[in-house]
Amino acid sequence: MQVVIITGSRKGTASWCLEQILSKTEVKVALVILNEGHIRNKWKHYQRKLRKTLRIGIMGALNGVRMRKWYSLADSDHILLNDIGSICEKENIPFSVVSSVNSNAVKQLLKSLTPDLCLSLGNSYISPGIFSIPRYGMLNIHGEVLPQFQNAQSVIWQLYEGSTETGYTIHKIDRKIDTGDILLQEKFPIIFHDRLDETVSATCAEILRRAAEGLVKVLNNFEDYYQRAYPQGEGRSYTTPGFREYIAIRRNFKRLRKQVHLS
Repeated sequence: MQVVIITGSRKGTASWCLEQILSKTEVKVALVILNEGHIRNKWKHYQRKLRKTLRIGIMGALNGVRMRKWYSLADSDHILLNDIGSICEKENIPFSVVSSVNSNAVKQLLKSLTPDLCLSLGNSYISPGIFSIPRYGMLNIHGEVLPQFQNAQSVIWQLYEGSTETGYTIHKIDRKIDTGDILLQEKFPIIFHDRLDETVSATCAEILRRAAEGLVKVLNNFEDYYQRAYPQGEGRSYTTPGFREYIAIRRNFKRLRKQVHLS
């Protein structure tokens, strides 16, 4: 099977998964595409930003900025990530840098290769004109349980809902965000630390490890998983928590941490 990987980060889900794919599967990685995330329509982009800020409030937006580093595993103490460009150079894998994930450059690269499958690992919305090119379309790893937590950041919304469980989902990409058919899903406990940020970081590292193992399973038995993929059904979409939601997350975190440590 010939696979193309598209990512928006040099150190993240894609770099970790690439190393697992190379060492544990017979898949041929034909190309890795790094999407620099340039904004094509800045007017629409800032309109969406403004609407979101109005919805979650200024304090919510500021909390969102603060929480970003909780999810950045590039310099994490919990997992060692290598630069994806360096991995490609070492393994003689073609590596291309493009301005945005839905650009004509990506379309032309995929059409020239006609891959069997594309893996989207750390990107924003991908248009049908891109994900429909590979023979089997595109797969995404979502670091939460679907369909209950569509478009949700890992861990924090589970805490908000009073759960001590998290997980990952490997699913097909379709026209909406995190709504495609599910190939594989795994649930497991949140790793509680004394602080909320450490809890998120440690658990996200574990999600990545397990999700990469799951992706290897899918790729090694692709036809079986692909044929048995099932629709999600009704789901719920989340966004950055507002200030009141953030307070509830912290309150639930303290209660659930205590509950877990006592059990």
